[in-house]
Amino acid sequence: MENVKEFAPAAGELTFRAATEEDVPALVALVESAYRGEASRAGWTTEADLLGGQRTDPEGVSAVVADPGSIVLTAERAGRLVACCHLERRGGEAYFGMFAVSPAQQGAGLGKAVLAEAERMAGAEWGARRMQMTVIRQRDDLIAWYERRGYSRTGELSPFPYGDERFGIPRRSDLAFELLVKPLAPQPS
Repeated sequence: MENVKEFAPAAGELTFRAATEEDVPALVALVESAYRGEASRAGWTTEADLLGGQRTDPEGVSAVVADPGSIVLTAERAGRLVACCHLERRGGEAYFGMFAVSPAQQGAGLGKAVLAEAERMAGAEWGARRMQMTVIRQRDDLIAWYERRGYSRTGELSPFPYGDERFGIPRRSDLAFELLVKPLAPQPS
């Protein structure tokens, strides 16, 4: 994705770029800080009450960074990694995942800016007509945030990968993912 657009929110210049292999340690640390452990409680995206253990690992992040059918989009402010997301091509659709915003910077519009850039890129560069994602269905606050940005719940559930600690250690037995979707605006040709 050579056509990564710069976005400048009120809080300072935010720059976007595709992640490289050198970014993997910082990406893993960012994702872990946003979702797991006590540090994640500084923001509102924590999953610490639902899951323990890891959210991701260097091998998994390296694989998506290297995948030619995907991109890990990084957002930096003053040269510091503050947010990221993963986009994957799926035919005429794009899958959005591994979305993380530094807990200290949550609640100030940064996540909204990253999501908007991801949607723009998926539509403009891949011609994606729809964005899809899966969210743990028990994350009502997070699902509501996505709904305010145009995503719809489908009611389509997929099981949580119990027993695979690469995805975390569940703290409850009823976890499942729900598919959310959003049509993307047609892009000018």
